[in-house]
Amino acid sequence: MANHSQTKRALIEGRAALIVIDIQASTFIDDSAVRSIDNMPGYKERMLQARTAIDKARARNIPVIFIQEVHRPDLIDFGRELDGDEDVHCLEDDPRTDIAVKEMDFRPNDYLIRKRRYSAFFGTDFEILLRGLKIDTLLLVGGLTDVCVHYTFVDGHQSDYYCRVIEDCVAGSSLEAHEASLKAMEYLQTGARCSLEDALRAMDLAAV
Repeated sequence: MANHSQTKRALIEGRAALIVIDIQASTFIDDSAVRSIDNMPGYKERMLQARTAIDKARARNIPVIFIQEVHRPDLIDFGRELDGDEDVHCLEDDPRTDIAVKEMDFRPNDYLIRKRRYSAFFGTDFEILLRGLKIDTLLLVGGLTDVCVHYTFVDGHQSDYYCRVIEDCVAGSSLEAHEASLKAMEYLQTGARCSLEDALRAMDLAAV
C-alpha cells in the first residue's frame, strides 16, 4: 500500500443508507439459458441474500433506497449501452423490469430511483435524496458488480460518500469481472469490501 498517512475508517461513518441496485423481477422469473445480460453462477442466491441486509436496515431505521434500471420501449435512451455485450433489457412495459417486490419486500412508501444509465447518480435525483436524508455512507447490494454497482460506487466515491459493497450480496456478469470490480473498488476506498456478517454488525451499532 502506497498511502502511509491513510485514516482508518469505520465500516459505517455517520449516517448510512442501504442502496439496492437493480434487483429486478427478471432475476427470479427468467430461467433462460441465454439472457440479455450474462450472470455469474450463484447470481440469484446472492440477490436473495440482500434481503437479510434489507430486513436489518429496516429494523435499525436505516433508509433503504431501491434503484431500478428502466428503458423506453422505443430504445431511444439506450445510447451506447448496446454497443457492448448487453442486448436489449429492462424495458418499461416488460414485467421482468419491475422491482422484485416479494423477494426484496419492496413497499409502496420505499424510496425508488429510476435510472437510464448504469450509475444511480447519472441523470437522476439520487444525490438530492441522499442529501435530504443526510447520508454519509452508502451500503451497496445488487448487480451487476462490474457494471451498475461499480459505477454507482465510483460516482459515490467522487461525490465524497463513504462507499461499502457487501460482497456476499452482489454478483457480476462473470466471476472474473465480479472479483476484478471488487478489487477496483477496494483500491478507491480501503475497507470498501465487507461481508454481510460485518455489515449487519455495523448496522446494529450505527447511529440512527
